[in-house]
Amino acid sequence: DDRAVLALARRIVALAADKKASDIVLIAVAELTTLADYLVICSGGSERQLGAIADGIVEGLKDDGFPPIGREGLPGAHWVLLDFGAVIVHVFAPPERDYYQLEKLWSDAPTLLRVQ
Repeated sequence: DDRAVLALARRIVALAADKKASDIVLIAVAELTTLADYLVICSGGSERQLGAIADGIVEGLKDDGFPPIGREGLPGAHWVLLDFGAVIVHVFAPPERDYYQLEKLWSDAPTLLRVQ
């Protein structure tokens, strides 16, 4: 159910915001790829904050019965990817986010939400 998946994506945005993530973006990519329905991209200002954002999302969703399918990267590498199936989360340090430019890569997809 798309509403349930969108609710999951919005919950991820809220959990990231709870950990003071910055520039949180929710992008609907279902029309462009089979990889996922939604991407959540956000930034953290330090390695410790990147870890706290990722861990906060994982713990919050685990409590909701949605453990991640996969986790890649490390705060020390300045990026973490969390795979929840229909929703993929990218947590970046600002320089890495600027480098990968995922919003530009997915610019044809609608941005549903942006939290500065």
